[in-house]
Amino acid sequence: MQYRDFGKTGEKVSALGFGCMRFPVISDENSPDKGKINRPEAIKMLRDAIDSGVNYIDTAWGYHNGESEFVVGEALSDGYREKVFLATKMPVWEVNEKADFQKIFNRQLEKLKTDHVDMYMLHALGNGTFHDKVLKFDLMSEMRRLKAEGKVKYIGFSFHDNFDVFKNIVDSYEGCDFCQIQLNYIDVENQAGIKGLEYAASKGLAVIIMEPLLGGQLANPSVQVKNALDASRTPVQWALDFLWNRPEVSLLLSGMSNYQQTVDNLRYADESAVGKLSAAELEMMARAKKIFDGYRMVECTGCEYCMPCPAGLHIPEIFKIYNKYGQETQSGDPAKEYASLETKASACAECGQCEEACPQHIEIRNVMKQIAKTFE
Repeated sequence: MQYRDFGKTGEKVSALGFGCMRFPVISDENSPDKGKINRPEAIKMLRDAIDSGVNYIDTAWGYHNGESEFVVGEALSDGYREKVFLATKMPVWEVNEKADFQKIFNRQLEKLKTDHVDMYMLHALGNGTFHDKVLKFDLMSEMRRLKAEGKVKYIGFSFHDNFDVFKNIVDSYEGCDFCQIQLNYIDVENQAGIKGLEYAASKGLAVIIMEPLLGGQLANPSVQVKNALDASRTPVQWALDFLWNRPEVSLLLSGMSNYQQTVDNLRYADESAVGKLSAAELEMMARAKKIFDGYRMVECTGCEYCMPCPAGLHIPEIFKIYNKYGQETQSGDPAKEYASLETKASACAECGQCEEACPQHIEIRNVMKQIAKTFE
């Protein structure tokens, strides 16, 4: 395992962090636990990753409908807690009065079976949540208080908005140690982007990368994109190396859903290095991005913040199928996949609940109308 500086904290973190938002789940249609985390498999994956050198584990209050923190707490028993930096997040949207902050944090400690959190974040900040929650209830002071009390070692935030909002938060968050942003070789100018990565690093912040594979879309890209990438590495390794190539990246998170993904990512992390990619290889990836952008119908990362849908739509799955439309894919026929959906885009009730939660600010109601027109 390769290790990197965590900003100016003096800590060394593994190049690969284990993201706990996409654990393997029970798929047996006859099981009453269908859709819940496959705990034995998830715990084995986590512990084997730690035994292989991963020392950063990332979870959050809402992951897997609140189940993720319980599973992480269980996995880190038997001495594993002492081997890692444990990260979780304050769900700012749940804070309706200042007292809620401490109540939620106390509950997280219980779920995680720990007396402290190493890296604690204000979750999914954007312009709205920053002003309506963080500033309104002075949550930055609450974060600094937890740090002063020894309940939290380092404080930061995760982010979903544009660069100007990102810069404002970085400049306003006194005592902030790190941030977490979405970045991959497609989204270099979206959200915080490369500019945000460089700006945060210039301020001494550690920078954690989420969605390095764009919700899995870069793991199994279209034939057109795959053919643009040199076959000497897998599409996954090219995507991860693009980020590890940057000195500003402290670590990247991968939400691993099966054991083979864990094995593969550990190998890629072992081979990672700053400056590994040549100018020609970076130009190759820029061409792959141009091809990808030419076919992308909707900028969904599969984060599932929009779920559950009151009308029963699986919004990210519908978008995933739609993004295959017009491409030569290696993973099925999008028209047939759409036809097999139990609830289709035309069932959208246009309530707008999903759009309020979407970090990508997708106009979901309008897109659903277009998808219904395309497939139905």
